[in-house]
Amino acid sequence: MRMHLSALPAQPDFAGARVPERSTLATIRSLLPYLWPKESPGTRLRVAIAVSFLFGAKVALVLVPIVYARAVDALAPTQGAMLAVPVALVVGYGLLRVAAAGFGEMRDAIFAAVQQRTVRRVALETFRHLHQLSLRFHLDRQTGGLSRAIDRGTSGIEAVLRLAVFNVVPTLVEVGLVTAILWHLFDWRYALLTLVAVACYLSFTFVVTNWRVRIRRTMNENDSDAKTRAVDSLLNFETVKYFGNEAHEARRFDESLVRYERAAVKSQVTLNLLNLGQAAIISATLAVVMLMAAQEVVAGTLTVGRFVLVNTYLMQLYQPLNMLGFVYREIRQGLTDMEQMFRLMRVPAEVADRPGAPALQARGGEVVFEEVQFGYRPDRGILKGVSFRVPAGGRLAIVGPTGAGKSTISRLLFRFYDVTGGRVLVDGQDVREVTQESLRAAIGVVPQDTVLFNDTIRYNIAYGRPGATQAEIEAAARLAQVHDFVLRLPDGYDTRVGERGLKLSGGEKQRVAIARTILKDPRILILDEATSALDTHTEQEIQTALRAVSRDRTTLTIAHRLSTVVDADQILVLVDGGVAERGTHAELLALGGVYARMWALQAEQHEAVEAV
Repeated sequence: MRMHLSALPAQPDFAGARVPERSTLATIRSLLPYLWPKESPGTRLRVAIAVSFLFGAKVALVLVPIVYARAVDALAPTQGAMLAVPVALVVGYGLLRVAAAGFGEMRDAIFAAVQQRTVRRVALETFRHLHQLSLRFHLDRQTGGLSRAIDRGTSGIEAVLRLAVFNVVPTLVEVGLVTAILWHLFDWRYALLTLVAVACYLSFTFVVTNWRVRIRRTMNENDSDAKTRAVDSLLNFETVKYFGNEAHEARRFDESLVRYERAAVKSQVTLNLLNLGQAAIISATLAVVMLMAAQEVVAGTLTVGRFVLVNTYLMQLYQPLNMLGFVYREIRQGLTDMEQMFRLMRVPAEVADRPGAPALQARGGEVVFEEVQFGYRPDRGILKGVSFRVPAGGRLAIVGPTGAGKSTISRLLFRFYDVTGGRVLVDGQDVREVTQESLRAAIGVVPQDTVLFNDTIRYNIAYGRPGATQAEIEAAARLAQVHDFVLRLPDGYDTRVGERGLKLSGGEKQRVAIARTILKDPRILILDEATSALDTHTEQEIQTALRAVSRDRTTLTIAHRLSTVVDADQILVLVDGGVAERGTHAELLALGGVYARMWALQAEQHEAVEAV
């Protein structure tokens, strides 16, 4: 029996935020609204019908041994009597077995839709919640471990619904019915021995399984660690190759696999011990009860049919009891995996819309920063009272040394984070007072590191406005100067770009990103060092496309190369989180300050490159 049991140690959650653990009952309560939704009477009706079939199957199954025993007694030889085949009993026996199987199959068929819909709803809600979490969470995430948590969580829900709902309760009901029948047909000793055996079986199973949980926890931690290392290594394939560290990556991966291997062997050995103990308890009980019944048959107080009856009942109990041990282990696994996913869903969104927040009323696209203060950590400020205004349709360039806070400004405008002091306004509206969806719909970004989806060029351009027509996609591609390049490809717009767009060059990826932004048609455009990673010739071509995109739009350009911002209406020079200088290119050169020194240094570097 292969299992993947996840554990919930008291440790920081995925993004470093500590989320309190909860009890098993709390986890089940989290699942119940999906299983019994108030807004879906049809789902609740399906559950009710499935439960009725469940009990119908158990009642039919409990009656089978009684009919079987009567058939045996009817066929037992008696002195001088003619034997006749008990046709009614044999037919009844067959019908009851068919009914038990039929009710069980109908139960599963009816509940299948409930089970899969519940899994789908929880998975979708988790997926949506992940997209609502802050950029801070996703910068800190471990992709492999995160995806494993979601996979195990959805599998856990399936296991709990399949096993707990239709195995645990029915098995306990069956144990109760069999115990009552044994007491009624035999005496209290048979009933007591059966209950003691069940209690011993369950106690042994729970104790050993709880011991195994600690082993499974180690297994899953190492499993997640191995998957995380593998995903991280493959995502950074080029870096691994650059430094020739294939052996190093394989060694790190194998370290996790070795720890997993040791825990897996120990888990298998303890599973064998558990199965052996369960079999010993059931077999010993069966032998004792059959010995008691055999003595009464010899004494003439029990018929052969009754002897067969008690044996059949105990054998019939063996299977669900054996399954109950497996079910308990699987349910513990499922609940633990579910709780890990529900913990993920309980990670609070750092940036959230206030209740009843209106949509942004985007007009010209004016952007204002008023004494903005911000730090990614409380003890380390990034922006220290930054103020500026970009009128509708205006062009602002932000320059400065690395770490000055340039890219932080674009993240605050996009509201990936909330300011810790001051305000960010768009068309006179505080970005914290409007919905994030409407704010981001008004802003387009062309980043330095363009990451594309592993899909077609058509899909990646259309991502700017899903549902755009082919003509609109091609029009955007022409403005971005990428249309002719795409037509030269064998598959045209159906060309797949590879993981993160690795099949395209840097310039080609940037043009696709520009086309995507053109298709979005935002009022405000952020160019976040969009050409800093390109060669001079490609940069000039991209700049031509960017000028076409930014026409009649409010544009914020975050730049490292000062030659790309000389035509900006205003240039902001950030130093150590504050505005050191501001003005046009000519004004800043005449000032002879930080900007002038940066310009001179870059001019010298350019001349040196040209000389080479």
